[in-house]
Amino acid sequence: MAAEVKSTEFSGQVALIVGGAGGLGRESARLLASRGSHVVIADINESALLATAGDLADAGSVSTAVLDVTDTGAVESAVQSVVADHGRLDILVTSQGFPQDGRLTDMTDEQWHNVVNVCLTGTFNCIRAAARPMIKQEYGRIITFASRAWHGNPGQANYSAAKAGVVGLTRSVAKELGRYSITANAIAPGLIDTESLRQLPTYDSIAERAVKANSIRRLGLPEDVAAMVGYLASPAAGFLTGEVVHVSGGRFS
Repeated sequence: MAAEVKSTEFSGQVALIVGGAGGLGRESARLLASRGSHVVIADINESALLATAGDLADAGSVSTAVLDVTDTGAVESAVQSVVADHGRLDILVTSQGFPQDGRLTDMTDEQWHNVVNVCLTGTFNCIRAAARPMIKQEYGRIITFASRAWHGNPGQANYSAAKAGVVGLTRSVAKELGRYSITANAIAPGLIDTESLRQLPTYDSIAERAVKANSIRRLGLPEDVAAMVGYLASPAAGFLTGEVVHVSGGRFS
């Protein structure tokens, strides 16, 4: 049987995927690498990062960077290193983040700040750093990860606020940077069948409720989200900016 011919759609481009060791970041990295981009996957979890790099070895050209997105200096250095090593930065994907759920009156300051600092401030840090080389080259694709939760979820005041902030940030960036042929769009996934979701003791009940609420009666897959990353990162999406794309099987609120 003939070997599979890989796409060269992103040949010569460089992508930085933050949160790249997680399920959504990993599949996004796999897609972009398989289509010709050199992909730098960055994550705070070094062991998971190395495992992901091994998993992606056959996908294409991939390198790694250990990164804490809440550390402004570290983010600036990481972006500068990407540009120094590869000459450019074309695509930024910010897929980092996590929930720490709790009822409003029980939520601690720590729970609030942990989630907002990583999901929102970390996204700002990454976009600000990546915008500089993108402006110089007058080209870029910025893809942020919001969540269906940006509409508001009970027990997720911190996560919902952070993701709503990501939407506002992304739209502001789109208006500011469009003159440089830089687009900025947010993806808002619904419930996606990732490894971390399957590890929850309540997985079965959560999945059942989500499937019933979806118009498309299944859970989302990481590949569903990665496919949208691939489109938004492509030249074909050059006139699409400031949008929030729900990859949620028809469940919006």
